[in-house]
Amino acid sequence: MKTLLTPVNEIERNWLVVDAQGLILGRLASEVARRLRGKHKPNFSTFQDTGDFVIVVNADKIRLTGRKLEEKVYYNHSGYMGGLRERTAKEILAKNPEELIYKAVKGMLPKNTLGRNQLKKLKVYAGSEHPHEAQKPQNLEL
Repeated sequence: MKTLLTPVNEIERNWLVVDAQGLILGRLASEVARRLRGKHKPNFSTFQDTGDFVIVVNADKIRLTGRKLEEKVYYNHSGYMGGLRERTAKEILAKNPEELIYKAVKGMLPKNTLGRNQLKKLKVYAGSEHPHEAQKPQNLEL
């Protein structure tokens, strides 16, 4: 069986808008990652970027189930001795809600150059407004 290779100029990329108000973080992130990779398309291949652009609005109104808001901890290290920084999901949601969705989707994409390029197609905004009206995005119901 031959591997299907879609020519780069024939890849059709749509713009999708997802309203995150009241949605659960993990379920939203898995669907967004699926759309960014292009797994919903019949011409999907693991080595090509065939995915769509995804705009997530109302990131500040996302939900986490259980006690994850207080107990889920994100770690970051500066590289220096004693440079380990930890923040809870509640702190991140209060200060920078876009980062919470960004980190969740990033963890579901491949850890290579292709995954980094696919992550660039994700646009996250805390409010309900976004500057991508010129691309005529379609609503995506989850």
